[in-house]
Amino acid sequence: MLQRKLGQILMGFCVLACSLADIRLCAQSTHEDAKVVSGDTPTDPGPLATDISPALTPEAVKAAMRKVGDWQVARIADTPGRSEWFGALYLSLLSAATTLHEPHYRDVVLSATEHFNWELGPPKKTSADSQTIGQVYLQLNQLKPDPQHLESMRAQFEELLQTPDDPAKPVWWYCDALFMAPPTWAGLAAQTHDPRYLTYLNREWQATDRLLWDSESHLFLRDTSYLDKRDKNGNKIFWSRGNGWDMAGLVDLLNQIPSQDPHRAFYRKRLQQMSASLARLQGKDGLWRSSLLDAADYPAPEVSGSAFYIYAMAWGLNHKLLKAKVYGPVVERGWAGLTRQIYADGRLGNVQPGGSGPAVYPPGSSWIFGTGAFLLAGSEVAEWTERSTSAKSRDFR
Repeated sequence: MLQRKLGQILMGFCVLACSLADIRLCAQSTHEDAKVVSGDTPTDPGPLATDISPALTPEAVKAAMRKVGDWQVARIADTPGRSEWFGALYLSLLSAATTLHEPHYRDVVLSATEHFNWELGPPKKTSADSQTIGQVYLQLNQLKPDPQHLESMRAQFEELLQTPDDPAKPVWWYCDALFMAPPTWAGLAAQTHDPRYLTYLNREWQATDRLLWDSESHLFLRDTSYLDKRDKNGNKIFWSRGNGWDMAGLVDLLNQIPSQDPHRAFYRKRLQQMSASLARLQGKDGLWRSSLLDAADYPAPEVSGSAFYIYAMAWGLNHKLLKAKVYGPVVERGWAGLTRQIYADGRLGNVQPGGSGPAVYPPGSSWIFGTGAFLLAGSEVAEWTERSTSAKSRDFR
């Protein structure tokens, strides 16, 4: 207990410096993607869609995915980016390409990958955000393996492997990082058969978990600056998208690490614990709020975090890690709630803009990581509905 407290104190001194560095990183990333339409918050986004059904059928789910995906691709197809935001979107486009049988989604991602010559994002090698795009490269490399695709990433990671840890400043000091970096390390381990990558990610994941995991709420604090923060009702502050990043990161990690890895049970348990906590916090509309415990001050639904939760829970259902009787209704309500945030032109609304904590935003706010979360959720929900349909068909034979 004393050791953890000392670690928190040390982290407290460095969080401000880290936050300032993070701001600089975001500024540079924004500069890199300056010509890219990564999101906006129009005052008049137009009418909501009337041609989208919340029904939990493969056809309805795919129709919603296609409407949102086509709208987003039209905005970014000719302006590639490799920030963490684009990493999340590109991962979802690869998934949607398979689910929807739409190869042009994959072509958009491949074009961006070749544009950046399979290199990770700038500007800092230790930044988890800059490593997100590596997950995209690894998925594409699986389709057409070529060792040269991974050379730049491996060289960069080799430097990190040789860098000693700083006990006062974990490499992944903010919860978002658990989506950005670990699956890249796990994927690289799987494709190169180098166990050092798994050793590194397990060590760094545990360091972040010790600092930011709340053992009472079974949720993650965004960073150590939130250890002592409380809302006006005295509740701890848990950020919707921050925990959404973590849920999605757990899924992407479990998709990569070997079944015999001794750490797998730990990650599976975290996914189950978070699912249980979030199921209890689901709103009547099927969605979650920007501040998970303070719906009164943040009444608008928050789509990016909500979509990541549905993605993770639907994946858990598909992989028999979550009970269908408990989480099936949660996923059904959540997907229906997400479809009600789609506008007539395909815009996905109520996505909180980039940030590091709860915020207020207009209904038309739409950002590429929100689309990414939605398409990932759709792919898993579509698979779940197809499994359910097949099971019902067998029951009637």
